Order: sequence, then C-alpha cells, then structure tokens
Amino acid sequence: MALDEKIYELRREKLKQIEALGQPTYRTKYEFTHTVHQILADYSAKSAEDLEKPRINVRVAGRIMAIRLMGKAGFAHLQQDGKKLQIYVKKDAVGEKGFELYKLLDLGDHIGVSGYLFRTRTGELTVHVEEITFLSKDLLPLPEKWHGLTDVELRYRQRYVDLVMNPEVREVFLKRTKMIQSMRRTMDSLGFIEVETPMMQPIAGGAVARPFITHHNTLDMNLYLRIAPELYLKRLVVGGLDRVYEINRNFRNEGLGWRWNPEFTMLEAYQAYTDYQGIMNVTTEVITEAAKAVNGSTKSKWTVVEDGKETVRELDWGTWQRMTMREAIIHYWPESAGAKPQMSDFASAEGVKQLVERFNAAHSHVAYDPAAPAGKNIAALFEAAAEEHLMQPTIIYEFPTAVSPLSKQKPDEPDWTERWEIFAGQMEISNGFSELNDPEDQRRRFEAQLKERERGDEEAHQMDEDYIRALSYGMPPAGGVGIGIDRLCMLLTDSHTIRDVILFPLLRPEKPATEDAADTEKKQ
Repeated sequence: MALDEKIYELRREKLKQIEALGQPTYRTKYEFTHTVHQILADYSAKSAEDLEKPRINVRVAGRIMAIRLMGKAGFAHLQQDGKKLQIYVKKDAVGEKGFELYKLLDLGDHIGVSGYLFRTRTGELTVHVEEITFLSKDLLPLPEKWHGLTDVELRYRQRYVDLVMNPEVREVFLKRTKMIQSMRRTMDSLGFIEVETPMMQPIAGGAVARPFITHHNTLDMNLYLRIAPELYLKRLVVGGLDRVYEINRNFRNEGLGWRWNPEFTMLEAYQAYTDYQGIMNVTTEVITEAAKAVNGSTKSKWTVVEDGKETVRELDWGTWQRMTMREAIIHYWPESAGAKPQMSDFASAEGVKQLVERFNAAHSHVAYDPAAPAGKNIAALFEAAAEEHLMQPTIIYEFPTAVSPLSKQKPDEPDWTERWEIFAGQMEISNGFSELNDPEDQRRRFEAQLKERERGDEEAHQMDEDYIRALSYGMPPAGGVGIGIDRLCMLLTDSHTIRDVILFPLLRPEKPATEDAADTEKKQ
C-alpha cells in the first residue's frame, strides 16, 4: 500500500473517533463572528492590555496549517483566505472531549473555534480557545515542500493544493481579478456596454486560427468553438449598439507553450464612429488603469534572462512607444545584414525577397514563401527582426493587407491596413484596427482567404455569407480591439508562463500510477 493510501486509511479511522466524540464529520455550516482577515486588521495593533479590558470574544474558522501538542495544551495556525492566525488550545479550557478532538486533528483539517483574543509571551496575537468545532478532515497529506517541485505540472494539475501551500500563487490570481475588474470599470466609464455572444458558432470566424469542432445532436450539425467573438460583436454595431465589449473565452486548436493555452480569455471591444487611432487610445487607457489597479502604479517588474543571468526590467504602462511595422523593421535591422532598408524596399515582392535574403545571410532564418503575397513575407520579417526587441509597451501599426483580412486598408496604400498591435515583454498582447465595413471588399478578402485555404493554410478565414449580409445593411465606421487577458496578467504579475495565470490550464492526461512505476524502473 502506498504511503498516501496508508495515511488516508489512518485518517478515516480518526474520522470515526471524531464522530464517536459527538462531532458530525462533515457539517453543513459554521456560524462565525469574524474572519481571520478581520481579526488581523482590527486587533493586530492592540496591546495585551487592550485585549484584556474588555475581553474580545471571537468565533472563527479555517484550515490547520501548523499544529503542535505540548502535554495538556497545544498551538495551531488557522489559514483562511490566505491569512494565518494562531490558536491556543488548553485541556482545562476546552474540556476532556474538546482536547481529545484536538489530538485527532491533522494538518489540512478545517475547524471552527470560539474563544477570546490574547497575546502570548512572544507577543503573537492568538485565540484562547474555549470550544472546538470539527468541520472537515483532510484525508490526504499536505506536501511539506510544494513550491520547489521538479514536476511543476503537478502544481497546475492540483491547483487546489497549490493555492493552499503558496501565498504568492494566490496573490497572482487576486491580481488577475483586480485587473479584470479595472478593465470593466474603465470600459463602462467610457460608455461601452458588456454583452455576450455565442461560444458555439456555425462558422469559425473573426480570427485566423484552427478551431475545435463539436457536434449538435438535435440539429445534426457541426459547430465550432469560437476562435473570436469579433463578427458577432460587429453585427451588434450594425444593429445600433455603438460601443460594445465582451470579456470572453476563446478556443484555438493550436500548440501548447509558455504563451499559448488552447482556451484563453480576451477583452474584445468595438466603437462606432471612430478609427484605429480612436480605439488605440481607449486600449492604452484600459491597460494603464489596469496596471495601476494591480500594482498601485503604472510600472511593473518583468524578469528576463540576459547572458545567462536573470535581470529585472521595469515596464512603464504609462509611456507608449509607437512605430509602423516598416519603421520597426528598419529601426531594429541588424548591422550584420548591411544597410538599413528603405521604405521603397517594401513596395514590391522582389524588394521584399532581397530583404529576406540579406537578413537570412547574416541572422536567424526567416521562412520565405515565393508564392505568398509580399505582405505575408514582410510580417514574417518583422517577427524575426523586431519582436524580440519590443520590451517596453509598444504600439506597432500599419500591417499588410495580406495578413489582415478584417481590417480597413489605408486610403493611400491599399497593400497596407489601419491595424495595430501592442507588444510588451517581447510578446503581443493586443490587436486592433479600423473595421472593414464595405461588404464587397469584405467578400473579396474572404475569397482571398479561401485561396489560402486551398493552398493548404488550415487557419485561413472561412466565408461567412451572413456576416457579409449584415454589413450590407450598413455598418458605421468603427474601431475594434482584442486584448489578451492572460498575457497582460503575465506581464503585470511577472509570471513567465501562461499556466501561472490560468487557474486550470489544459494538461496532458495524467499517467496512471502503474505507468509511473514502470517508467521509474526503466530509468533505474
């Protein structure tokens, strides 16, 4: 029998003994007068004398995180909502049965205690317990060392234990909540209304990504888990909802990585009668206010590895750099690749080909597809030449039409669109543009995407006839944006994998214990 199984059985026996003492083993509720947080907030500054006259009686509940027995008395620490409070249990105060109960308690058990506050000889604020109420038993042992686990996936798989054992993990998710609350407040204050759109869609639209497919039995039709809410939100703009947003879950059937999870959260918003510049300003305000809500200022810490050493950088969310995509390629062009490009080099497929060849001759390889539109190769060149340098919050704008099927073209340069992305910490966190509202132009864009699908691009956009019909009823000029909630949370909390900011990230199936044992034997 494995150690955990032995402990499980021993603690089940303790449950029977607790029940024999007249304590229900799993109560339905506990009437408390204070939370641990309230006690610490209200009484931490009180002296021993202050706590005695008059006595302050409390009823409080929590999980036992430390416990020790010393003859006819003992101490324990209760944890509740991330805060810890010491309790003192004396046989004379709690009685024979009460002390027998105390001796049957284990780390991880939930109890309620009533008594009065006092300070120990070391000055620690403590509850002098007069009654113990058993609430629930932890049948599996809490780990002694959890944070330093070499199998970090176990922490993600058993997030419930991770939250109990690591206060810093809990803090990340509290900050995530503050961030989202702030984003809602800012959007609401700017006159946007929050809506909900379908998560199962007949056409996977609004982004370039591979979808998950499901099936509706009654309707006998395949549906896609949404890759973006964009086309539905813009239908609402057609319908007269001029400022809409949704904090939504999206699903993309793509690889796993430190920046990618197949299920992720975005804030997506659309504003009528503005363009990409207008929605850009809304987005920077939303992010700046979120940074203040999380960290108390516009600045956050971001740890990077440089020359094999960790270096802490300071990101300033109150200061925004702005460059076009072409300007960024020129600005970050490596010296080893020769003279910096000229704007005219981006104007033809031949010019772009020569830039890629120059870059590849002196630097890491950029995939070049001679059959692809020049704009697609320019976007690949930007990713290789510039993205790794975008540490501070930076807006890159004017993207090629070839990689922007839903954004409006620049009036003077039809090969380029009024689209932008925000980068920070060397990754993209937001995407926005002037929305395409010409139904005939939109049809041509969809048809171009269909040709890409025929060439083997499984992520290219599908045709959406109903969306074109919606545009045909007239959509006002509008700016739209999507903000990656998970990635922004990573940057604001100095978390370096998306799994650290998602409570339950997708993981590979857990191996049965027999397989783990077999793997261990092979290694030996």
